Amino acid sequence: MTAVFAMVLAGCTVANTNTGNGGGGSDGSAAAGASCGSQATQDAITKAVDGRTIKIGYTPPILSEFYTQVEKAAHNRMKYYADCYGVKWEWSRQGALNDAHSGVEAVGIVENFISNGFDAVFVCSAAPHSTMQEIYETGSKSGVDFYQFNSTEELENPSQATDPTGGLHTVSNIGYDDRWQSGYIAGQYIAGLLKGQGQIVQILGPSGSDWTKLRQQGFEAAIAEFPDMTIVGSADGGYVRDKGLTAAQDLLTKFPEIDAIYGENEDMALGASQAIDLAGLKHWDGSQGIITIGADGLISGMDSIRDGKLTATVDVNSIEMGTTMVDTLFQHEVLGMTVSQFIRIPTVVVDKANVDWAEGLIADAMAGAGSY
Repeated sequence: MTAVFAMVLAGCTVANTNTGNGGGGSDGSAAAGASCGSQATQDAITKAVDGRTIKIGYTPPILSEFYTQVEKAAHNRMKYYADCYGVKWEWSRQGALNDAHSGVEAVGIVENFISNGFDAVFVCSAAPHSTMQEIYETGSKSGVDFYQFNSTEELENPSQATDPTGGLHTVSNIGYDDRWQSGYIAGQYIAGLLKGQGQIVQILGPSGSDWTKLRQQGFEAAIAEFPDMTIVGSADGGYVRDKGLTAAQDLLTKFPEIDAIYGENEDMALGASQAIDLAGLKHWDGSQGIITIGADGLISGMDSIRDGKLTATVDVNSIEMGTTMVDTLFQHEVLGMTVSQFIRIPTVVVDKANVDWAEGLIADAMAGAGSY
């Protein structure tokens, strides 16, 4: 038994050495050149799988380009495990149709997954922390495991000195370190281009959102390090492109001499880019014009970077996120491993200097064969 378990661990290590594109090929499958391990390892893990079907619910806060990229990467990775070890998957996606940032719809969606006997649920929700943890606790007693992704549980995680789980009822929380990170990195990037001098406006997410609060704190902390830089105004862009456009138009009317616009997510930054065009203003060309930066890492955003319409974005690595979500689930659900409560995905600022490879990784994943 010890020898077999060692082989299983070895097989899992092989699976995890591949990042971003689902195990070595753009479709994440064994046929694309990914290693399933030695024959002995493959046989051992296949035996552990035993032809099992895993029923997964997927609920993002909104059905957007970013969450489609996460989902596609997850599907590619699922195909890898299906091809290598015979796992069967059932996948159900449900996202909010109306007010994504209240989290009201997410509560009903997750409760529906529980009542329908799903094995595991991937959740990214703006609902109150305490509400979701109560639902997770109830669902766990029914045999449903919960994996949060792209969420903000660091805000609610108490000291682990007396509670090793930090009071959370999730198996794992998978995403980038979002306490300040994307906002802080964006602020540092703008300051570098402007050599520590200039006026900036912010387009924020919805008031009260944890994502809004964290990204704003990070951005303002970065700008505060430069005495000759000033945030002169801000507006709510609702995390969507059309509201980002309207918010940017209002800010450009009030502050026509600004040097940079920070959109807390990429859709709002792309809306700001449209506003610059509509106002007849100049985009940043490397020495002058208005800098625009967002955060997410979207194909549409990277196309805009290449076209000079968006200066940069903080790519929070949707592809690695989706891949890691499935790896973590497989380790826990099939191999019985204890997994990390917080798993952090690396991020990178993408601009014209590195947009080709950054967009290429996403494009490869989106062209993959995984589909569920």
